[in-house]
Amino acid sequence: MTTLPVEGIHHVTAITGDAQANVDFYTRVLGLRLNAKSVNQDDPTVYHLFYGDEVGSPGADLTFFEYPRAIPGRPGAGMVHRVVWRVASPDALEFWQQRLTNEGVDVHAADGSVRFSDGEGLQHELVVNHTSDPSLIADHLEIPAEMALQGFEGVRAYSRDPEGSYRVLEELLGATRSGDTFELRGEQRGGWIAFDPAPSDNGNQSAGVIHHVAFGIHDDHVKPWLQELVARRIGNSGRVDRHYFESLYFREPGGILYELATMGPGFTVDGPVEEFGTKVILPPWFEQHREVIEAQLTPLPDPRADWPARTTAETTS
Repeated sequence: MTTLPVEGIHHVTAITGDAQANVDFYTRVLGLRLNAKSVNQDDPTVYHLFYGDEVGSPGADLTFFEYPRAIPGRPGAGMVHRVVWRVASPDALEFWQQRLTNEGVDVHAADGSVRFSDGEGLQHELVVNHTSDPSLIADHLEIPAEMALQGFEGVRAYSRDPEGSYRVLEELLGATRSGDTFELRGEQRGGWIAFDPAPSDNGNQSAGVIHHVAFGIHDDHVKPWLQELVARRIGNSGRVDRHYFESLYFREPGGILYELATMGPGFTVDGPVEEFGTKVILPPWFEQHREVIEAQLTPLPDPRADWPARTTAETTS
C-alpha cells in the first residue's frame, strides 16, 4: 500500500451541451461561484467551466466541458454517476428541497438526503456534513451561508470489475473500506467513492454525464505518484500541466477514469479572487490564439456582474 496521502476529492468533471443553461443552474440555483471560464486544453474550441467555493478551493470544484448541442448521455459501467455534496444541517436539507422545488426541479428527499438532477440529467445528492473538514462555501445573494453547499462528500460510481476497482482504491490509493464505500482521507480533507450495481445498458458519455473524478495530492508528490504507477505497471498519462494544477490520469480496472491533481497553484494564477469568472482565461500557451478561440465560444456574461458592489472588508473576510 502506498504511503502517499490522498486529500479526498479534488474535482469532478462532467459534460454539458449548453453552457448558458449550465452557468445559470450551477451559479444562480445551486449558489456555486464561477471560478473560471477557460477552454478544454485538449480541444480549445470548447469551454472548460469551473464552479466552486468563494476562493476556488480543491474539494468543491465541479467542472464542465461544453460540447454545444450534445445530446443527453447515460452513465453505465465504468462511470461515476452521482455527485454527493455536504450541507450543514437538516434545516439546510429542507431549504434545498424547497428551493429546488420552487425552481421546477424534481426532488427526492428521504433518509437524510436530498437527491435531484440538473437539466441534462447529472445526478446530485445533498447530505449533512459530519466531518470536521473546513466548509467550502460560496457567497450568494439568495442563499444564506449556513444553507450553502459545503464541498464534496463523495461520489457514487458503477464498475465493470468491482473487485479490481476495490483493489486499486485500497492497495494503491490507501482508501479505508466500509462495505462498498471507500474513504480517502489525507492531512487536509477527506472524501469517498461508493459503488452501486451497474445497469445492464451500456453507458453513453455525453451531456449530463461525468467524465472523470480527481483526487487531491500534495504539490510535490506528482513524481512519486508517477513512479508508483509505473512500478505497478499501471498505464497513465504522465505528468500533465493543467495550469491551475498538475495531474496524472489513469483508468482503473473497473473502467473509471481517475485523475490525481495537485492542490495548487490554484485559480489565482490568472488574477485576484475578485476577478474570478469575469473573463475568458487561457493557459499561457494559448494566449497567442485568443482572438480565434474566443470567436468560437458562446458569450457568457459574468453571473455576478449585476450584484451590488461589495466593500473591501466583505471581499477579504
